[in-house]
Amino acid sequence: MSSMKNMDAFAPAGPPPQGEWFGHPKGLYILFFTEMWERFSYYGMRTLLVLYMLHYLLPGAQGDWANVTSHGAHVAGQGAMHVVGYGTMYALLAWFFRHVDIPMSNQAMSSQIYGLYTAFVYFTPFFGGILADRLFGQRKTVYVGGVLMAIGHFLMAVPSLFFPALLFLIVGNGCFKPNISTQVGLLYPEGDHRRDSAFTIFYMGINLGAIFSPLVCGTLGQLVGWHWGFGAAGVGMLAGLAIYHFGRHLLPPDELTQKAAAEHVSVEEEQKKPLTSAEWKGIWALVFLCAINVVFWAVYEQQGNTMQLWADQNTRWVLLGLHMPSSWFQMYNPIFICLFAPVLDRFWAWQSRRGREPSSVTKMGIGCVLLGVSFLIMVAAARVVAPDQKGSPFWLISTVFLLTMGELYLSPIGLSLVTKISPARMVSMLMGMWFLSSFFGNYLAGFIGGYYNVMTKEAFFTLLTALGVGSGLIFFAANRPLRKSIGREI
Repeated sequence: MSSMKNMDAFAPAGPPPQGEWFGHPKGLYILFFTEMWERFSYYGMRTLLVLYMLHYLLPGAQGDWANVTSHGAHVAGQGAMHVVGYGTMYALLAWFFRHVDIPMSNQAMSSQIYGLYTAFVYFTPFFGGILADRLFGQRKTVYVGGVLMAIGHFLMAVPSLFFPALLFLIVGNGCFKPNISTQVGLLYPEGDHRRDSAFTIFYMGINLGAIFSPLVCGTLGQLVGWHWGFGAAGVGMLAGLAIYHFGRHLLPPDELTQKAAAEHVSVEEEQKKPLTSAEWKGIWALVFLCAINVVFWAVYEQQGNTMQLWADQNTRWVLLGLHMPSSWFQMYNPIFICLFAPVLDRFWAWQSRRGREPSSVTKMGIGCVLLGVSFLIMVAAARVVAPDQKGSPFWLISTVFLLTMGELYLSPIGLSLVTKISPARMVSMLMGMWFLSSFFGNYLAGFIGGYYNVMTKEAFFTLLTALGVGSGLIFFAANRPLRKSIGREI
């Protein structure tokens, strides 16, 4: 492929400067702030999505938010069938769910659309990874993804273009997500002990953006107008692209370029080399871990779906006499991540010095168990808070605290693991495969969420507990066989 010789017109000819900030390459912080703004845009939009559909877009929506003009709400609510593609989407979902006995209420409809959107956001990175590995390289593909996502956010301000906007966001994220994460690993040589720490720092950037997005996008959307919230998400995406572009000289060359240079061969020759037995074992280990990871994300993603509904319908959000938008609930998870990611990083370093740090797979199992146990708090909440009452926000906040500890034990560790054991010529594609587990998990989250008003709340949250703990036990059981198969600690 002759195009591979010019994989990245934006990349410098040689490696980036070797200067460091706080013990890490400067490029890490360029990627940190780029991802921060991209996640600001994603979570800002996600914060509003279910509420926007229930209160504004779907047929019969009352538009009872004081901040939205009654005329605008009436037009959107009564005219949802004029949204491009809405009739087809409703017919398909109604046909499917007739076979699983879920009434297609507005809540179920919004839950399914939410699940499909967040699922496909994580489906397309697999193909975005292939695009980078085979054609454009990581850098160019990031540019393409960022531009497409910015367009999608701004289209969200137009109700009739709701589904085309989601399509732009889905495709753009597929190009952006796997390739920005891959570049974090490319900053470090093989065996560099700082790589896990780098992904923990990078993960803090993700969640710093997620902290501010409910405050900015959620507040604007609920208290000023939906299009203001979606527009703010688009501005955040453009800010991330600007940081990436002006800091590009600090970023590493693409993976294939680095590998080929190290072995003194052309990119094309490196790409054509057959996979070794050890590489195949690493790939199959990732496939297995991704399959189990599906269940984690199915439970975790209830934050933006059924837990947001609990926050909206069954929680009093009052502080010092001031009423807060229920969408602010979603900022607690990223706040806890930013507070406790450094603590866990130090804790793991302390364990490592004593030879007691768990393997990556064991950490992921711990993460799943913590996720499942967190929903026992919501089981108790469902017993205490009557369906027509509003309870304390501390039920949700304490659940999110434990859930976040579980996330920190699984998500950044998984990202780091992908860059450690993936073959160089497939690293972006396999990073996309890692996100593919979130595709199935997010769709499963929407499917499970459809039962929120069908089951009792106590039974629903008990189901989430069983799913989380069960997947954790599978991780624990798989640790020794995987380590034996690959021949080293993973």
